[in-house]
Amino acid sequence: MGTGSVVRHAKMAAMASQATHLPPGPARSAQLLQRTRDEWRSSGDDLLLFAYGSLIWRPDFDYTEAVPARVLGYHRVLRMRSRVNRGSPQEPGLVLALVSGGSCRGLVYRVPRADGDAVLDRLWAREMPNGVYEPRWLNGLTPGGRLKALAFTLSRQSPNWTGALHEAELVHIFRHAQGRYGTTLDYLLRTVQGLRAHGIRDRELERQAHLAARHGLCAPLEERRLSP
Repeated sequence: MGTGSVVRHAKMAAMASQATHLPPGPARSAQLLQRTRDEWRSSGDDLLLFAYGSLIWRPDFDYTEAVPARVLGYHRVLRMRSRVNRGSPQEPGLVLALVSGGSCRGLVYRVPRADGDAVLDRLWAREMPNGVYEPRWLNGLTPGGRLKALAFTLSRQSPNWTGALHEAELVHIFRHAQGRYGTTLDYLLRTVQGLRAHGIRDRELERQAHLAARHGLCAPLEERRLSP
């Protein structure tokens, strides 16, 4: 490894440590964006993004390919508190996060290198206004081989981690929580539909959608056999 590479890696390690210890807020978000941008630029590759939630049905950026992928070591859960995008300080909502353990099926988007900076800026404004997520480069298993893609993960130590919620709590959130992009319930239903469109079934998300339907908050999901 050359001197320039050593310096770059030392700089990124220092930025990672600094961002990790900052509380959620714009300063942490800005640090994480700069760290992620530096890591991506040093790769010399196109920008690869792992989508597991709303990015599947509303990416809001152009891409040259989208391939199915499975990430090992993380799974998708609707257990991250949202006070901006899908809720408010008065009625917090929920959004998805990747947390450690298990695996997760989703999509990997390839964004041309020339567009990467602009896409990161838009993605941060949408997903990271307060820097709650921890962006990580995860290995995704795809039909064409292994790809390292950027994903938004969450620590169980985060103040926005809810842990398991009782059904009554979920129903209250589905009934009342609304943020700048709409309701938590709409987010859940669109994600279930988006995953199904790509042949992905998430048992827990579908259970939560059925719960909302049983309480008259949405139409019943179309029943289809879940693959084992």
